[in-house]
Amino acid sequence: MNVSRIKRPLAGIVDVVVIGAGHSGLAMSHALSSRSIEHVVLERGEVANSWRAERWDSLRLLTPNWMSRLPGYRYRGDDPDGYMTVGEVVEFIGGYARHFAAPVVTQTTVTRVEPASDGYRVETNRGDWLCRALVLATGAFNVPVVPKVAEGVPGGVAQVTAQDYRNPAQLEEGGVLVVGASATGLQLAQEIHGSGRPVTLAVGEHVRMPRSYRGRDVQWWMLETGVLDQRIQDVDDPVRARRVPSPQLVGTPERATLDLNALKAQGIDLVGRLAGIRDGHAQFSGSLRNVCALADLKMNRLLKLFDEWAERTGTDTGIGPAERYPDTDVGAPPSLGVKLGRDVRTVVWATGYRPDYSWLDVPVLDRRGSLRHDRGIVDAPGLYVLGLPYLRRRKSSFIHGAEDDVAELSAHLVAYLDRAARPRVAGMTGRG
Repeated sequence: MNVSRIKRPLAGIVDVVVIGAGHSGLAMSHALSSRSIEHVVLERGEVANSWRAERWDSLRLLTPNWMSRLPGYRYRGDDPDGYMTVGEVVEFIGGYARHFAAPVVTQTTVTRVEPASDGYRVETNRGDWLCRALVLATGAFNVPVVPKVAEGVPGGVAQVTAQDYRNPAQLEEGGVLVVGASATGLQLAQEIHGSGRPVTLAVGEHVRMPRSYRGRDVQWWMLETGVLDQRIQDVDDPVRARRVPSPQLVGTPERATLDLNALKAQGIDLVGRLAGIRDGHAQFSGSLRNVCALADLKMNRLLKLFDEWAERTGTDTGIGPAERYPDTDVGAPPSLGVKLGRDVRTVVWATGYRPDYSWLDVPVLDRRGSLRHDRGIVDAPGLYVLGLPYLRRRKSSFIHGAEDDVAELSAHLVAYLDRAARPRVAGMTGRG
């Protein structure tokens, strides 16, 4: 590797740099360690940093504990049917890093990545790294997606993203508009309403699911029936599949179902998708009833798939009878607008996230800033990505989904290293 032109301090030279010490990055590190591939994992904060610093206080995993596993490691607690709290997730991922002594360098922020003569140069606040291959494991939830319509929110109305939200105490007194009805939006709406604040929930496209079905967690059904193992290349519209909202689920000790009917019964006002803001008035689409009917239809199709699988395979031990649930009750025609500042003092944006590749100075982004890749193999030699929704399978963004993706991508990475001639640099060995 040619280092003569590098003027910044050199932290080290390795075969592979992994950026991000979350579950995906650590799973790749485990695979590389098992093959004796020299590598380093760079982390801007501490291990599991996003869980430490960018999640609300009451959040729990949407998957039961028995599903929490990583290569060579799995949940070992005494509550397999429970759902990890934020602190428990941090401990689980941190325990994994300690389990195989992952070569993590913390408090190291990547500021730029550019091609080098034999691989990549990774600039950080603590010196540069040179590598032959690079793995992006920074996740899909780096930057909150706030729609352009937010520019119309009056100055006196507070705006909070799901990334910034911690608990209701940080919000202004008075009404709250929560925008977004996936898992995050429903959970925040319920919690904020429980604090005594009136809540209006703006509902767009969503995926409705029961927490439990026929006596088993719905994620058990998703796993056993093979739904979570569906591969992206077998999907009719991969682009749309990767944009499907997260299901309306919550992890609670009571294993409660959280859907629009539950929120409506608690007194939360349901309205249609936020269509615009004009003269201080939030305007809502009149499509709520149709959007809910479509979500109900898709849920019933999924439950039918479960039933057919159970009958076909003879899987009836410990499983109750088939169930169906009431359609979403939107009640009377919902309001088509509210006055911001009078009816609503705070807007909470639960409108999703996007990855941040602002530091990636490699020509692999399309005109929308999305990474060009084929199931995790990026459109550049020796460059890979992990942890994105439906990367290779429907389960790719789940903790347990990293195992299969990493097995395949690490094999591709090792084959790439074997094909590439390893450069020799006099006097430069190890990590520096």
